[in-house]
Amino acid sequence: MSVLPLVFTSGWASGVNAYAVVLLLGVFGATGLSDDVPQTLQRPEVLVAAGVLFLCEAVADKIPYVDSAWDSVHTVIRPLAGAWVGALLAGQSGSLPDLAAGLLGGSTALASHAVKAGTRMAVNASPEPFSNVLVSLAEDLGVAGVVTFAVFHPGAAAVIAGVLLLAGVTALFFLVSRIRRFLRRRTQRRADRRLTGRTESPPW
Repeated sequence: MSVLPLVFTSGWASGVNAYAVVLLLGVFGATGLSDDVPQTLQRPEVLVAAGVLFLCEAVADKIPYVDSAWDSVHTVIRPLAGAWVGALLAGQSGSLPDLAAGLLGGSTALASHAVKAGTRMAVNASPEPFSNVLVSLAEDLGVAGVVTFAVFHPGAAAVIAGVLLLAGVTALFFLVSRIRRFLRRRTQRRADRRLTGRTESPPW
């Protein structure tokens, strides 16, 4: 079977939580549950690094405004991770050129990252912090469930990932006003900090 569905699904999941994807695939390969996982992802140092970074993201992703700052930093990291995982999966199966798999995984990761980052901006427009935790937990569980399903049923999982990506892009159109509100608040917060810094600066 072509590795294309697994590359697409891992790309979508990498755009949401790249460290979870690397960790899950590595564990499935290391435990012998899947023969499709490249040895690179099963290396102990890769698993440890992915696990530590996953825990960092699990915390940062649930704190208002910190999650959006984290997303900004990962605008480059997540697509690169999606491309890297896709190329590794293609090299393992030999059914798809590495470059094509990398492009597919990276572009899919970039699209799902844009959906995640935009959704978080909309969530941060609300004053209460509980929605951040709920959305973050839903994303973590969604990535874990879809990636696990993809290891055993790649075709069906790719359909689910495609539907989720399309639904996320559609939702962004309805959240534009909330995203603008978040951006205005962030700009105002920065302006207030600069003003406060000038006011509290020593006279000398």
